[in-house]
Amino acid sequence: MAITKSYDLMTEEEKHEQFLQRIAAGEKIEADDWMPDEYRMTLIKLISMHGISEIMGALPEKEWVPKAPSLRRKLGIMAKVQDEMGHGQLLLRVAEDLMKPLGKTREEIMQDLFSGDLKFHNVFHMPAPTWADAGIIGWLVDGAAIISQTNMLDASYGPYARALKRICAEEVFHAQHGEAIIMALAEGTSEQKAMLQEALNGWWEALLMFFGPASAETTGTSKQDVTMKYGIRTKNNEELRQDFFTKYVPRILSIGLKLPDETMHYDEEAGKWSYKQPNWNNFKDIVRNNGPKSKERLRLRELSYTNNAWVREALSVKEEAI
Repeated sequence: MAITKSYDLMTEEEKHEQFLQRIAAGEKIEADDWMPDEYRMTLIKLISMHGISEIMGALPEKEWVPKAPSLRRKLGIMAKVQDEMGHGQLLLRVAEDLMKPLGKTREEIMQDLFSGDLKFHNVFHMPAPTWADAGIIGWLVDGAAIISQTNMLDASYGPYARALKRICAEEVFHAQHGEAIIMALAEGTSEQKAMLQEALNGWWEALLMFFGPASAETTGTSKQDVTMKYGIRTKNNEELRQDFFTKYVPRILSIGLKLPDETMHYDEEAGKWSYKQPNWNNFKDIVRNNGPKSKERLRLRELSYTNNAWVREALSVKEEAI
């Protein structure tokens, strides 16, 4: 779109209108472009939370690195943990560029995590006591993440969209890794099958909560509405949850598992899955860092961050010298 007036001469309203026109035309917004404060702050919160969740999400599976049942499984889950940490660092770098005009740094993201001001995803507050839990994380949790993230592959903010393309490509391998664990257990002994069913039962509510409450879509001030207004994503929470059901419910049933919700069925007339709502008060409590493993994993992350401060300091000195 041709710019007919210098940005320096535009009013804030004119800048905002032109910004929305760029998004409507499918243009990508870059880090150095003018953007509304609402757009910048929405992206910072979303991408910071996404990046931190990738890092915190490595912790449940990290617990299984020394306990994996074979060398091949150990190598697989080690590679997955490494990938997740890399995703987190990539995303925090994207968030850092957005924060620079505000005079903020990546250090503040970590401090916000430790203080409780920055949340991480509800699923990563949950325990993973068995090898079946590690499989469920890879198969269904990462599967839900792929559905959520592919919805933003064409996000209006270019750096985030480009990062997501790389992340989603690797997440597909993670989901296959989890599916391989699940299939081995589903074809195993009666004890292994029972362990798998128990893991699915334990994760079901967290999986339902993964995409957030549907009611947020009906309020004009929800962050979901803002992300859709600015072309960051295209589907709301419930649409994404329905996509998850359509993809995974038949697969769950096909390997002999039972859905933890006996009322769940596909409503042909409504054209969507009918299911029992999770306890959304539990969701609010979990994301406030009151989940089963919230405190433990935050302590572990803060301890690691503190103990490795010398690495960041050494790298900082090296960059200054260059």
